[in-house]
Amino acid sequence: MHINFIDYEKASDSVDWRTLWKLFRQYEVAEKIVNIIQNSYDGLQCKVGHGGGLTDAIQVRTGVRQDCLLSPFLFLLVVDWIMKTARSEEKHRIQRTAQNQLDDLDFADDLALLSHTHEQMQIKTASVAIISAPVGFSIHNGPSKSKRRTAIQPLLMAKLWKM
Repeated sequence: MHINFIDYEKASDSVDWRTLWKLFRQYEVAEKIVNIIQNSYDGLQCKVGHGGGLTDAIQVRTGVRQDCLLSPFLFLLVVDWIMKTARSEEKHRIQRTAQNQLDDLDFADDLALLSHTHEQMQIKTASVAIISAPVGFSIHNGPSKSKRRTAIQPLLMAKLWKM
């Protein structure tokens, strides 16, 4: 089994708002809810502390707000769309149970792509990178790591499947 741990560069700061609003509509979120969230982001500005003072206001156009209860949901909506869009063909998935197959494991902005071969993993990783770009995400080459496991302990697999 091949596992590729994906790390996005500044992921929560990179979410493209225009794409986010489109995803809300694609997931059939009520227009009223979309408008409320969109209005809370439109016109957002910030100032940067530099040299003991503050810069002029800068228009913010990307990212989800830190310390906002809604931000994790907004971020996960984007990650969910990336993974659904980049999902590989059935033959590249890992068999989880007789009925279920597994492509990836996700937790917040940490993704672990799963595959049987190195070649399949390269295809998956390239697909995720291509799909991630329009939403503002880029894969960080430094912390992203690949691992190959020839055998996984049954107890570990049982824990993973219960997640």
